[in-house]
Amino acid sequence: MEKLQWGILSTGWIADQGARAIQLLKEDIVIAVGSRSQESADAFGDKWNIPKRHGSYDALVNDPDVDVVYIGTPHPFHKDCALLALNAGKPVLLEKPFTLNARQAEEVIRLAREKKLFLMEAMWSRFVPGNVKLLELVNAGVIGDVQMMFVNLTLNQPYNPESRLYNLTMGGGALLDLGVYTVSYASYILGEPSSIQSHGVKAPSSVDEQNGMLLSYDKHGAIALLASAMRLPAPSEATLIGRKGSIRIHAPFYCPNVLTIDLPNRDSERIEIPFEGTGYNYQFAHVHECLQNNKTESPVMPLDETLQIMRTLDTVRAHWGLNYPNE
Repeated sequence: MEKLQWGILSTGWIADQGARAIQLLKEDIVIAVGSRSQESADAFGDKWNIPKRHGSYDALVNDPDVDVVYIGTPHPFHKDCALLALNAGKPVLLEKPFTLNARQAEEVIRLAREKKLFLMEAMWSRFVPGNVKLLELVNAGVIGDVQMMFVNLTLNQPYNPESRLYNLTMGGGALLDLGVYTVSYASYILGEPSSIQSHGVKAPSSVDEQNGMLLSYDKHGAIALLASAMRLPAPSEATLIGRKGSIRIHAPFYCPNVLTIDLPNRDSERIEIPFEGTGYNYQFAHVHECLQNNKTESPVMPLDETLQIMRTLDTVRAHWGLNYPNE
């Protein structure tokens, strides 16, 4: 397989995770980084030994040595950065949440399809071995049809109005940073919900500090109870309950290395599924495989499903009357 040369657009925390993950892949390298300032690009390049450093996003996406662009900017900039890269003819791996809303997601997806360029949401949790194994168990009917699903994801971050997490203009709040994981996880197992109920609690800065969702599905009459919060000390776990038994996905559910299966009249079965690196590396390896096989969409994280997830998040926000100033 040919070596892919990645360009990383942004230099923040998640870009660090991307650089570290790509360097774990034998077949890929990070060839370039782009930032809004040359100083930031140079510092990031020094940290990760990246040869080409660009002081603008435009220069990065137009670098002829860049085969594919990973975008890790804050949420409000996802749409414009993705359009910039796609218009430059570059395939894109775009961080979650894909965009601020479904309307923006439709615009980005439309352009990728028009240009026949690869585009995928960076929902890395789908590609880690523990969650791949979980889906295999569900599809094999080990616990029967899934009837109930519980997913909880929390941070324990003190309230800080200066933080991006608590900044409404930056798309802050539990829903887009944490809730997107829970909604995507439910979609991964149960598909598109037929009805949505929710409740959100706002912080003083007007972002949602915690939320709960009840999703129901025509398929098997299943329901999913999802919760996310930014100031609660709790393990981020998930549980699936089917007609035959249950599976506990140990914390953190988005990158688990232990699953426990409980079936009636049998001892619990603990399955350990180790993973390599940080876990982020698996999604980059998947993008490599897709591009080597001339795919324009991922079969694991398809664009129609990304759009459906964004529509669910929009519906939830509409319940609360929560809007972002720049959407």
